[in-house]
Amino acid sequence: MKKVLFVILAILLAINGFSQKKEKTYNEKGEIIKKGWNFGPLPVVGFDADLGFQYGLCCDIFNYGDGTLYPNYKYKFNFEASRYTKGSGVFRFYSDMPYVFEKTKLFFDITYFYAKKYEFFGFNGFESNSIDPLEWEKSGYNFINRNQFRFVGSMQRPFFDVKDLNWTAGLAYYNTYCSNLDTTGNMSDYAGQVTMFERYKQAGLITSDEASGGNTTQIRLGLLYDSRDLRSDPTRGIYAEATFTGALDVIDNRGYDNLSFTFLWRHYIPLYKEKLTFSYRLGTQNLLAGSVPWYMINNMNTMFFQKMYTEGLGGSVTMRGVNRNGVIGNGFTFANVELRWRFASFQFINQNWQVALNPFFDAGMVTQKFRENELKNSEDPTLYSGKSEGIHTSAGCGLKLIMNRNLVVSADFGRAFDERDGDKLKAFIGFNYVF
Repeated sequence: MKKVLFVILAILLAINGFSQKKEKTYNEKGEIIKKGWNFGPLPVVGFDADLGFQYGLCCDIFNYGDGTLYPNYKYKFNFEASRYTKGSGVFRFYSDMPYVFEKTKLFFDITYFYAKKYEFFGFNGFESNSIDPLEWEKSGYNFINRNQFRFVGSMQRPFFDVKDLNWTAGLAYYNTYCSNLDTTGNMSDYAGQVTMFERYKQAGLITSDEASGGNTTQIRLGLLYDSRDLRSDPTRGIYAEATFTGALDVIDNRGYDNLSFTFLWRHYIPLYKEKLTFSYRLGTQNLLAGSVPWYMINNMNTMFFQKMYTEGLGGSVTMRGVNRNGVIGNGFTFANVELRWRFASFQFINQNWQVALNPFFDAGMVTQKFRENELKNSEDPTLYSGKSEGIHTSAGCGLKLIMNRNLVVSADFGRAFDERDGDKLKAFIGFNYVF
């Protein structure tokens, strides 16, 4: 909790130092109407149960124009450089620009991730046989080394002037590098450990041409319906995204061309004014044709990002409390249910603030298996659990501090119901709602 308080204090100090001094005007709700540029340079201090404590620097830059759009913004830029104590880090720039061009939204994301301890729990959820959940992290059995460069550019335009309906298009490029767990330096405690990743390679479940990663180029086309009242902290409306993603193996030429379909449905239902909102998200992704290399089956192919990480299932963005990357396959489905109670609001340092609680329930499962026959008939029979895949579930509660209905400081605490998915309460402290 001290870490959460430090995050809040850092944000307050940064905003107080960089807010522009302007004459205040108010809307009908008594909120200060933000205009022009709003800068938020601040230290990054967070925590992720899967990644460790996070520290670094970031800057959020908003432009609200003449204030008529508030609390929505004309465009937003974000810069971040941070690392986690378990050996991973990120360098990121992204921009969300709904009103730079008339009736056109643009989104760009350029990110480099590195991770010395990236989780790998095998394929197809419960069908994969791991080791005692009390031992895998201590031994390093489910860790690999992974670095990834990501570029995503997306746009949306109205679909024949149908209210709230848009067509979308985008390009994405990923360069992924994977290797065995590095046991030198401060990782020497894992020396001599044979990892699940190595055993999968020895058994042929991960082939030699894909073991070290590769290049992925994608073209994305879809439809998007968005009737939400707000982007970051909606109280009513529907957000539905249907996206076809074609991956062209034009760089490595290893035969990993494929076509997939992703569908997301988010619904925000007001229960009491803007104070209490029932919200839920349903999502699914399935392979329609071709084949996907193992290092991309956990990637969620969406047009616009709510969170920095777009991988699942498990972890801070899909099933809080379930091991990150613990539920992966060619196809998967998941659900999140939350009750969002904004129980306090106030104004401080020329900004509008709200405090909210959000008890939640998360669930998901693999619906389209990845190399299931190879797993069942592996020359290393201990890799197959003999169990059927089922529904993975978790639940918990979150606390949110919301500034100007756009910047959301988030703390979520969740635990899996099945010990195979995780044996302890996990905390995730950072930014934004999960959806």
